[in-house]
Amino acid sequence: MTETLLYAAILVPCLIVAIVFHEVAHGLAALALGDPTAREQRRLSFNPLRHVDPVGTLLVPGALALLGGPIFGWAKPVPVNARRLDNPRYGMMAVAAAGPGMNLLLALVGAILLGMVAGIGFQPGSAVGSLAFTMLSTFVLINIFLALFNLLPIPPFDGSHIVGGLLPRSMAGQWQKLQQMGMFLLILLVAASWAFPNAGVIEHTVLPPVLWLQEHYFDFAQWIANGIAG
Repeated sequence: MTETLLYAAILVPCLIVAIVFHEVAHGLAALALGDPTAREQRRLSFNPLRHVDPVGTLLVPGALALLGGPIFGWAKPVPVNARRLDNPRYGMMAVAAAGPGMNLLLALVGAILLGMVAGIGFQPGSAVGSLAFTMLSTFVLINIFLALFNLLPIPPFDGSHIVGGLLPRSMAGQWQKLQQMGMFLLILLVAASWAFPNAGVIEHTVLPPVLWLQEHYFDFAQWIANGIAG
């Protein structure tokens, strides 16, 4: 129980930072491309409370945890008005890509810090070393997972907006209509993961590229550690 609580104490702050930076990145990208809606609604803030969705951030993950289902949730999306963007079609693609891009950047920062911690002599077996390695490894993993999961081409994920911008205009309208079913598809994905745990719905789609990318980030951390250690 103590280990579970300790890991939760590490996991929750890492998750909050990853989600908040993800959402703020969307708003900053929109602002840079001509849409100040997020700034006007005071969503360009790193205060986690401004990004909490009572249902998606609290109720759904809590209920899934109590019922033994896969832990899943979402933050309050940063508002973006495509009509205010300089180029609505490609602007939405850039805004959508900014969130996962920020998470990959945060994972890189985590890997650099992990390499520095290892390079200056902290040992994983020591109390401080174990805490630092666990926290930074978790931070890297969460950000990679959040980035790649959001790149799935399923409404309302960021990947669906990127696909919508790449499609020919003749098909973009139909894809836009599919966006309206986004929440239903999202619930269906969670329900399928919960109802058929052995099918590995999430594991077979997102986990392999997550583990592949994580290995490369950790290799980079090891390279930094070797460089510091000399």
